[in-house]
Amino acid sequence: MSRKISYREAVREAMHEALAADPRVFLMGEDVGKYGGSYAFSKGFLAEFGPERIRDTPLSELGFVGAGVGAALGGMRPIVEVMTVNFSLLALDQIVNNAALYRHMSGGQFSVPLVVRMATGAGRQLGAQHSHSLEGWYAHIPGIRVLAPATVEDARGMLGAALADPDPVVIFEHAQLYNMEGELPEPFSADIEHAFVRREGHDVSLLTSGGSLWKALEAAEQLALEGISAEVVDLRVLRPLDIATLAASVRKTHRAVIVDEGWRTGGLSAEIAAAITEEVFYELDAAPARVCSVEVPIPYAKHLEDAALPQVADIVAAARQTMGQES
Repeated sequence: MSRKISYREAVREAMHEALAADPRVFLMGEDVGKYGGSYAFSKGFLAEFGPERIRDTPLSELGFVGAGVGAALGGMRPIVEVMTVNFSLLALDQIVNNAALYRHMSGGQFSVPLVVRMATGAGRQLGAQHSHSLEGWYAHIPGIRVLAPATVEDARGMLGAALADPDPVVIFEHAQLYNMEGELPEPFSADIEHAFVRREGHDVSLLTSGGSLWKALEAAEQLALEGISAEVVDLRVLRPLDIATLAASVRKTHRAVIVDEGWRTGGLSAEIAAAITEEVFYELDAAPARVCSVEVPIPYAKHLEDAALPQVADIVAAARQTMGQES
């Protein structure tokens, strides 16, 4: 059994279920209360759950993420919504220097069961301050789990599993996916451990996550018309990376194209390429290829924004290159 649902509604359902099931769960962030959330995730929640559990915050990410850390240390299960990933940089001290370190620095005496949700990604002409993909920065930090749900099933299932995790979890929701509709199976998966093969193939592995998953799947369709069988692997969990699943795919196809909306230099794509090389070097028939955003602040103008981001044609060209074909 399954039902059609939007990504936005999947996240909303997941939060509602968590709030209804556990009085320790509360939501806090900018405009999450009376306004119903910047992306309408919490519309109606204030009336249903009250101001103690649906808390509007000042425009101070450092302050309200810090309050979330403190609440988690005190036994609560906060969901902290940050409007966009760029603004989360104001809260890096609380996430990186506090939440991620407490278990280690307390010798295991304290945990921080905090969930931070944030919109990420470009493609909506919102300018550079609202459009970057900084998942790789967070994936660099020990002590936190980093998730990138790309399907309605993961949007629905990952939040509950994240709230059950005793350590901090950061969830990146690509804003281009919010209006996407898909089939939600019953029961749905709540896996926050593994990557997942979204399309089987045997010639080249397309490794990606978040909003880029759907571009990779479209690229695989185009490649199939040319006789190239592309396997598409959804990373899903950016820290810790499920290297075993990625390596198994590349061991089968002998080629890898990594698609990452982050920048190329020092990015998540580099980590994945290195891991593949370390794990399956002698299985590779070509060097791993990377398709990333151009190393500029994301432009506002639509044609420039499109040019700066990984596109289907770029993925197809990279796959052809690994096959030794002219693009």
